[in-house]
Amino acid sequence: MSSVSAQGVVERASAELSRRITGLGLRGRRRSPGVVERVANALCGPTAAAPRVPRRRRPSPRPLVWTQYVQEERFLEKFFLYFNSNERRTLAQVCTKWRDVLYSSPRWWTGLVAVLDCRELRSATGLCMQRFYNSLVRRGIRGVVLVSASDDDINEFIRQFPLSAHHVHAISLKGCTITDRGLEAILDHLQVGAVAQLLPSLYEFSLQAYHVTDAALGYFSPKQSASLSVLRLHSCWELTNHGVVNIVHSLPNLTVLSLSGCSKVTDEGVELLAENLPRLRCLDLSWCPRVTDNALEYIACDLNHLEELTLDRCVHITDIGVGYISTMQSLVALFLRWCSQLRDFGVQHLCGMRSLQLLSLAGCPLLTSGGLSSLIQLRQLRELELTNCPGASPELFDYLHEHLPRCTIIE
Repeated sequence: MSSVSAQGVVERASAELSRRITGLGLRGRRRSPGVVERVANALCGPTAAAPRVPRRRRPSPRPLVWTQYVQEERFLEKFFLYFNSNERRTLAQVCTKWRDVLYSSPRWWTGLVAVLDCRELRSATGLCMQRFYNSLVRRGIRGVVLVSASDDDINEFIRQFPLSAHHVHAISLKGCTITDRGLEAILDHLQVGAVAQLLPSLYEFSLQAYHVTDAALGYFSPKQSASLSVLRLHSCWELTNHGVVNIVHSLPNLTVLSLSGCSKVTDEGVELLAENLPRLRCLDLSWCPRVTDNALEYIACDLNHLEELTLDRCVHITDIGVGYISTMQSLVALFLRWCSQLRDFGVQHLCGMRSLQLLSLAGCPLLTSGGLSSLIQLRQLRELELTNCPGASPELFDYLHEHLPRCTIIE
C-alpha cells in the first residue's frame, strides 16, 4: 500500500515538475523556486517560511510645542523675517534668547539708524550708555543721529563711544545748539584723538545747528574729503558764501548737498558750487531767500548731471529762472513749492523737460487752470503735487487724471 502511494506521489510530482518548468518563462520578475525546491514542495509540502526579520524604523521626532519653538534658532530666524528693523528692536527685548539671535547678524538691522536725544541721555548712567553703544556695534548699526546736542554732549558721546572710530559711517546733528567749538570737536581734535581719524569712512554728514559759522566747515580731514559724498546743512543761519568756499575746497567729491535754510547764501555762493562740484546729483536750496534767477543760470550751465533740484520758498525765482532750468536734460525731480513769482509762462517752459518724473508746484499762487492744464504734455510724469494752488480746480484734476493716467496727482 505504501509503495503504491509513494509511486503515485512520484508521478504526481513528475507531472507537476514538468508543468512548472514549462511555465518558468511566463512568470514575472518574482524569483521562481528551484527544481529541487519544487520537487520537495510536491513530495513533502511547502516548507515553512523563515521568520521575517522586521526592519528597524527610526523613531519619528516628537513634535515641538510652542514653548520649544520660541527657543529654536531655525524657527526664530524664519519668524523674524516677518518684521521690519524697528519692530525687531522690540522683539529683542522679549528674552535673552531672542536678543542673542537678533544680535547675531547685522542683516536684521539693515537701514536702522540710532536716534539719541541728548536731553534724555544727560540723566542716564555711564554703564547704561556703554551697554547701549555696545549693542549698536553688535547689531551693525552704522548711522547715528544726535538730537539737541550741545558742545558738552558731543564730548561725552565720543568719550563713551570710542568704537565709533571704525563703526560709525553716517552721523547727523539735528536741533543742536553746538558752536564752532563743538563742531570742531567732532571733526578735528578731542581728548580721545582726532575725529578726522575716528571717522575715516564717513560718507554722510547732516547738521542742523543755528550758530555754526563758516570756519567750522574747514575742519574736514583729507580722508573725509575723499569719502564724504553727502552733506546736509539745515538752518545754519550764520553760514555765508565764505562757508561755501570752505565746502567746495574741503569736499570736492560731494554728490548730495543741502543748504536748506542757509539764508545768507547768495547767487555768488551758488556759482561757486556749480563751478567746483561737477559731481552733484542732488541740490537743495530751499528757504534761501537771496537766491535769484542768476543762480539758476549757473546751475543750468555747469551742473550737467544734476538729477534733483529743490527750490522751495525761493521767493525771487521767476519764469526766467525756470526757463534756464528747463534746459537741463538730466533733471528727474524738481520742487518749486511756494515760489510766489512763478506764472503760467514758466510752466510752459517745464513742458519741454522729457526726463522730468517728479514735479511739485504746491502753493504757487499765480498759476491758473489754463497754465496747469498744459502739464499733460509731460507724459512721462510719475508724480505731480498741486496742493494749495488757487488755480487748481476739481475740473482741472479730472482733466489731468484723464490725460496722465500713470501719474500720481497730489491734490
